[in-house]
Amino acid sequence: MTPHGGRRLSAADASNVIIDATDQVNVFLMAGLLGRGGFVSAEGRIDVARLRLAIADRLAGGGPGLTRFCERVRQHGGDLVWERDEPELDWHVRVDEPVLGEAGLADLCATLMTTPLPKDRPLWEIRIVPGAWSEGPGIVVRVHHAVADGVGGVALVERLLGGDQEPASVPVAPEVASIPQRTVRAFVTGVLRVASMLSTGVPRTVLLGPISDHRGAAFVDVDLDRLSRGARAAGGTVNDALLSAVAGAVGAVLRADGQDVPAMLPVSVPVALPHRGASGNAVGVMRVELPAREPDPRVRVAQIAGLTRTAKAEARAQGTFELTRTRWGSRAFAWFARRQRFIALFVTNVRGPKEPLLVGGAPLERVWPLTPIQGNVRLGISALSYRGRLGCAIHADADHLRADVLGEALKEQLDLLARP
Repeated sequence: MTPHGGRRLSAADASNVIIDATDQVNVFLMAGLLGRGGFVSAEGRIDVARLRLAIADRLAGGGPGLTRFCERVRQHGGDLVWERDEPELDWHVRVDEPVLGEAGLADLCATLMTTPLPKDRPLWEIRIVPGAWSEGPGIVVRVHHAVADGVGGVALVERLLGGDQEPASVPVAPEVASIPQRTVRAFVTGVLRVASMLSTGVPRTVLLGPISDHRGAAFVDVDLDRLSRGARAAGGTVNDALLSAVAGAVGAVLRADGQDVPAMLPVSVPVALPHRGASGNAVGVMRVELPAREPDPRVRVAQIAGLTRTAKAEARAQGTFELTRTRWGSRAFAWFARRQRFIALFVTNVRGPKEPLLVGGAPLERVWPLTPIQGNVRLGISALSYRGRLGCAIHADADHLRADVLGEALKEQLDLLARP
C-alpha cells in the first residue's frame, strides 16, 4: 500500500503504463469466433444483457487476478497505484457494428491497435462483433499490458469468460538473492545488455522505421498436432516451428518486394518467467537470429532449436529488461526502442486454454491473439494454441507491409511443416 491508500504498481506493470502512447497502444488483444448457444440464440440473435450478467457473476466471485478488472490506474504524486473502480458493464461489454467476415474482424482489430483504452476506467473491454462468420458473432477482448502480459492475459480472459476448470496458475518462485545482490546484478546485466544492443545493427529493411497509424492484421491457423509432429521430426518444438515459418514467410515477402533478405533475421521472443508475485507482467526477452535465407523449413527448425535451447535459459536467468524496472529507465527504453537496430520483428507464442471455453454460454470456436508493434518495429506475429489449432495473427504497419500477403506466406510455411 502507498500513503495514498492505493496499491503501488509493480515496476514491470508501471513500465507498461509509461511506455503506452497514442500511436502505439500497449494492449493484449484476443479475437475469436463464437458459436450459437447461451447469449447467442439459435437464430443468431445477441442478448448482450445476458452476457453482462454472466460476466458480472464472474467478477463478483473474485478469484486470482480478476480484481484488476475492477480497478483503474491513478497517478498519486510520484506513484502509479491501483484503485478500486467498479466497471460499467454497459460500456465494457458491448455490441459493435457488423463486419464482413473474418477479414472484417481482422480489420477491426487492426484499428483497435491504435485506439487507446480510456484511462478513467478499468483497462479492459469486450466487443461482440456481428458478421464475423456464418455461425455466430466474433468477439474481441482487449486488456492493457499493465493488467497482464500475454501469459497472464490468457489466464485472466479464461477466468473472466468462464472456463469450467480453473486455469493453471503461474508458479511463484521464492526470492533467493538479497536486495543489494539483486540491485548489483541488475545493474551489471543491464549495462551489458544495453551495450550489446548498441553494438548490434540489423541490416536496413522495410521491417524497421517509424510506425504509421495505418495498421493491418490477418489471421491464419494450422492443425497443432500435425505441426507438433513435424517440429519433433525436425528436432524442435512447436515454437521452433513457428519461428521457422516466420523466417520463411518474411524472407519470401521481402524477396517478392525486391528487397534484400538478411542472412540472419533477429527477432524478439517473450519468455514467461518462473516468478510473478503480484505483478501482471513477468516476461523475459529471448533474442533469436532466424536463418532467413535457408530454403528448407525443417533445416531451419533444427538450426533454430539449437539457438533457443540456450537463449531461453539465459532469458529466464536475466529476467525482465533492466531499463523497464524504473520510471526513468522506462522512458529511456521507450526513446531507445524507436531508434534501435537490435531486433527486426516480434514473435510471441502463448499456450491457450486447455479446455474449450463458453462465453456466456456461447462456445468459443477459434481464437487469435494480437500484440502491439512498438518502437520502430513494424511487424509482429503472435500465436495461441486452442482446441487443437495454433491460431496466428499478423500485425503490421500497413503503410509499409501487407498483412494479408504475410498471412498467406506464413500459412504456406506452417502447412509445409505440418505436412505428413
